[in-house]
Amino acid sequence: MAKILITGGAGFIGKDLAYKLSKENHDITLADNFLRGRKDEKLELLLKLPNIKLIEADLTDKESWDKIGGGYDYVYHLVSINGFKQFLEIPQEVLRVGMTTTMNALEWFREKNRRPSAKILYTSSNEVYIGAIEAFGTLPLPTPENVPVIIADTYNPRWSYAGQKLICELFFIHYAKAYNLRMVIVRPHYIYGPGAGYDAMIPKIIERVKNRIEPFPIIGGDDSRSYCYIDDATEGIISAMESTKTDGGTYNIGSSEEVTIKNLIEKIFKIMDWTPKKTEIKDSPDGKISRFLPDVSKIKRDTGWEAKIKFEEGLKKTVDWYLENPK
Repeated sequence: MAKILITGGAGFIGKDLAYKLSKENHDITLADNFLRGRKDEKLELLLKLPNIKLIEADLTDKESWDKIGGGYDYVYHLVSINGFKQFLEIPQEVLRVGMTTTMNALEWFREKNRRPSAKILYTSSNEVYIGAIEAFGTLPLPTPENVPVIIADTYNPRWSYAGQKLICELFFIHYAKAYNLRMVIVRPHYIYGPGAGYDAMIPKIIERVKNRIEPFPIIGGDDSRSYCYIDDATEGIISAMESTKTDGGTYNIGSSEEVTIKNLIEKIFKIMDWTPKKTEIKDSPDGKISRFLPDVSKIKRDTGWEAKIKFEEGLKKTVDWYLENPK
């Protein structure tokens, strides 16, 4: 049995991690300030388990880490403000929250969580690749972890999220080297599933289909993504944490199954048994990348993990959940 801390534990990924880890009888602490995380039914069910507790705290405040205590074997650091709208409207908060909580987490980990075998994981993002795609026109597809990563335009608020993720990766790498800390960085790619909130692409499409929108908008239909179901994603994150081979490394978490936006929408039409009489084709918003496909061979090599749930299966579960849990 391990003692585990999940920061941002009330978020989409945090709750699923907690659920999986609780089945192994680990002692789990969730920390969240509920700026983005939600006190929903899933969290309530988790908190009824005897081995899970919640600490409500603003982790940008260094003193709040005193509530966390110490002696943790594994620390999953998930805190972040995500969402394209937030990147554009509150870039200063995206930067402040991401970087301040990460600095505080690393300082606490090396000073207060004194266990030689303890390990801390940072959840970065596939967004770190976007700057290089814009600057160089393209990157290898599938995209491995060792390609150049840059910020294309420091004045564009769109880069607030990717920028703080890259800087926090640097903090993790160099704190680990300076203080001999065990750490790993993961870069999740398009994680979806039941309970992912209502602002992401898939829930928005489900809502439009439910409302029978005519003409139905198809935005960036030829763009493609590789969607990774939440169960697969959290298994991958846990595998990166628990393997000693991953210490000090950076790993993509995602699916190798590529799907166009048009194909995604058509699959949702089929699941929901409705097709619009007319569609309206629109270009992608500025700053959106046309194609994403991660190379996940590194994590498969080092941990044996790979995504197993087929997109149609995960999408059906997701659609069913959103229909049963309307906004």
